[in-house]
Amino acid sequence: MSVAHTEVTSQAEGPCGDDDCGIRDVLDRIGDKWTVLVMVELVKGVRRFRELQRAVPGISQRMLTLTTRRLCRDGLVERTAYATIPPQVEYRLTPMGRSLAEAIERLADWSREHKAAIEDAREQWDAAQ
Repeated sequence: MSVAHTEVTSQAEGPCGDDDCGIRDVLDRIGDKWTVLVMVELVKGVRRFRELQRAVPGISQRMLTLTTRRLCRDGLVERTAYATIPPQVEYRLTPMGRSLAEAIERLADWSREHKAAIEDAREQWDAAQ
């Protein structure tokens, strides 16, 4: 390869250059629809497992379990289990989770604000194709 070709390749590596700035991990997490829906619900306050399950339409018990585990592992959600019969488990956003939830809320606000314009653009695109 030529030196010029190598230079072009190195410039196109990604938003962080050649180091890993963590954006892929974050996008993997928030790119999951269940994660976003669970976090939106937890912004409202502490929720028990069944409350979360009822509040997130279509989520199975297994997917909710996997999603909350991942969020806890990432430090975005805190899980508190109480030794009761039946066992009670509560979930709440951590400070880091709240800061991510704020970013998600801004994205949701942007989406609502531009929803009609996006639909119009899609209709124009589809008509032209």
